[in-house]
Amino acid sequence: MAAQLRRGAVVLMPTDTLPALAARPEHAQRIWSLKQRPADKPLILMGADLEQLEPVLGWAWRQEWRAMAARGWPGALTLVLPARGAWVEHLHPGGTSLGLRIPASALARQLLRASGPLATTSANPSGVPAARDAEAAARFFPQLPLLTPPPWPESSGQASTVLAWQEPRGAEGGSGRWQVLRAGAWLPADLLP
Repeated sequence: MAAQLRRGAVVLMPTDTLPALAARPEHAQRIWSLKQRPADKPLILMGADLEQLEPVLGWAWRQEWRAMAARGWPGALTLVLPARGAWVEHLHPGGTSLGLRIPASALARQLLRASGPLATTSANPSGVPAARDAEAAARFFPQLPLLTPPPWPESSGQASTVLAWQEPRGAEGGSGRWQVLRAGAWLPADLLP
């Protein structure tokens, strides 16, 4: 499967939350096209571990980012962090941030170790409820290869929680805070509204 991804394939893979479409970041445009997803909606970069994701932001990780990653990874947490460089151009063209996640699915992390970080999103056409299992994902995208034959390990069926790091306006080096963009499968009690 990793070889197919290197050749530009988009694949269907399990995660701990929902089945995902996945591609190498340089081929992410194919995901937007398949999903008929608006180009202004960024994709998530999934990695097997923090070591894979550390270099993608274009600068050093803050202590607060590491602390939240340690609380929620691997798991149903997506962190949206300030970023710059080629990774942003592939996954969030014109943007200044990247959504990062390490899934709790051992099968997904095994693929990510072999392939490197992948551009991902839920396996459904834009505007349609997300597929909850391999069979539903394959009905939406019958032309795409499945990471492994079904059945896949059971997922939560709920999207990941998305937390975005917010820097205070006009305060160089000031203390930022987390903003909940989407309350999903995992949300720390201290961030509840």
